[in-house]
Amino acid sequence: MLFKIPQSVLVVIHTPALDVLLINRVDAPDFWQSVTGSKDSEEETFAQTAVREVFEETGIDCAPGSALHGALVDWGLENVYEIYPRWRPRYAPEVTHNTEHVFGLQVPPGTPVRLNPHEHSALRWLPWRAAADACFSPSNAEAVLLLPQFAR
Repeated sequence: MLFKIPQSVLVVIHTPALDVLLINRVDAPDFWQSVTGSKDSEEETFAQTAVREVFEETGIDCAPGSALHGALVDWGLENVYEIYPRWRPRYAPEVTHNTEHVFGLQVPPGTPVRLNPHEHSALRWLPWRAAADACFSPSNAEAVLLLPQFAR
């Protein structure tokens, strides 16, 4: 069995007006979150993971050469948190904590979002304070609350 790497990204996707995209997990109804995902390999950089996960989960392209590439911003923040027991079997037996690197991605209002139906069932755009309140993960909520400091 291939275990997940306990290094991931959190990408707060937002508009210039600080409306935040939240997506609902298929495997955990009412778990609203920003884009998240683990590295595919130890060699993958956090920025590469962010670009890949944003595209996989939302269909938004922020890869090098795309119109939104410059809008992906590394906030230089990392959260270390205990992995929820329900998801711990995805990791090696000795792994209990994950390191999450935080990014922001500013998109124009009305940017189309295409959810991966295997991962997420619904989306909503909320003003940043309401989005923070809706996040199930404390680290996600904290990142959204920092959005005004990092948004351009």
